[in-house]
Amino acid sequence: MSTISVEEYRKLNNKPLKYRNIPTPRQVGNVTVTFSSKKEANRYDELLLMLNAGEIKKLKIQPQFTLQEAFTQPDGKKISAIRYTADFSYIQDGKLVIEDVKSTATKSTDYKIKKVLMAANGNDVVEV
Repeated sequence: MSTISVEEYRKLNNKPLKYRNIPTPRQVGNVTVTFSSKKEANRYDELLLMLNAGEIKKLKIQPQFTLQEAFTQPDGKKISAIRYTADFSYIQDGKLVIEDVKSTATKSTDYKIKKVLMAANGNDVVEV
């Protein structure tokens, strides 16, 4: 499967890439998944090898974790749930591992807050 340049992607999708990443497709079962970057797609390839070698189990792509359930305030105002979507999760040595493929540019304030909230809920996020 080939990748395309940033310029080609912009022409096809008519939108700028926030971090100059290059979306990269990979075959996941019967479906083609386009990962956000080459780095994320390459990490998927590594995890797939680990899964096939039996080093990890239950590999998930883009798993969601609820940090705060939705609720209604006493005045009737509805507050949406706060969710964190990781890049990958899997079981290794009987423990849940949550991964996020990051570069310096993608460590936004929102991400940093959600990472702290994940840790407060007992789920550490490993940055790759």
